[in-house]
Amino acid sequence: MLKATATSRSPAGVAAEPPVAKAAAAPPPVAIGARLRHARRVKGLLIKDLAQQVGVSISLISKYENDKLLPPLTVLHALVTALETNIGALFEPNWTGADYVSRAGSRPRIAAGGDGESAGVTLERLVAHAPGHLLQGNIHIVAPGGGSMGPMQHEGDEVGYVLEGRLVLGIDGVEHELGPGDSFSFPSQLAHTYRNPGQEVTRVLWINTPPTF
Repeated sequence: MLKATATSRSPAGVAAEPPVAKAAAAPPPVAIGARLRHARRVKGLLIKDLAQQVGVSISLISKYENDKLLPPLTVLHALVTALETNIGALFEPNWTGADYVSRAGSRPRIAAGGDGESAGVTLERLVAHAPGHLLQGNIHIVAPGGGSMGPMQHEGDEVGYVLEGRLVLGIDGVEHELGPGDSFSFPSQLAHTYRNPGQEVTRVLWINTPPTF
């Protein structure tokens, strides 16, 4: 005689739902203080020299190098220009970019400072940093009130698509209010700014060529 085994059943006529897989947690942003300090020393610069070139105070450079404060994107651009490197190399020295596919939750993230202690902007890297790449892609994750914190200008072209949230994009002195589904493109030589004026996080798919981050 066969023994009945206990099984968990759904109510009659209702199919059991499959277990829901948990999304992988995103890796924490990379701390760059030691790398900034190393790059400065390789260039033979004192903190005051770098501060003068970038246009910030000596105390701010010290805070960046000791991971007490995250520089905003405008300052990051100025730092890597003065140190003759780029943002990708600064943040991703251990990611080879050999794979053609990167999974959700596993991509490197770059964190930039905001107003006060807020996390202004986080860049989720879609294209690995590697010599010879012609294209750069990120998802810009902009906290409420966060943004570029000043104008940027550099070589190349860029195109973007707002995935969610609101974005005020300034191009050559003119501001444009964008929402989900809106897109934009412009030459990077034009001074450009962006900010999140809303109360929710904004996510923007942003592509540059050549790589500047």
